[in-house]
Amino acid sequence: MRPQKITFGDMRDAGVRGVLVYCADYRCSHSVALGADRWADDVRLSDIEPRFVCTACGKRGAEVRPDFNWKKPPVPAMGYRNTK
Repeated sequence: MRPQKITFGDMRDAGVRGVLVYCADYRCSHSVALGADRWADDVRLSDIEPRFVCTACGKRGAEVRPDFNWKKPPVPAMGYRNTK
C-alpha cells in the first residue's frame, strides 16, 4: 500500500495550485503539469493516482506531486534553440 499524501487543501494553503503527474512506468518517463483547482480540498494527491492512464504508453497509475514552480513558464526541451 502506498503512503497517503497531503490533501489539495493543504497544498493550496501552502500557495501551490498545480501538480506534476508522472507515468507510473519508470521506463516511460511521460509527465504533464496540471492545474489543481478541479479537485476538492479534502481529496489527497494519493487518492487520484490510480485514476490516471498515460497517454504515451497506456499504463494505469501515476505519481502525483505538488508543482512548486506552477507560476513559472515551461522550460524549453533539449534541442531548443533561441534564434534571436
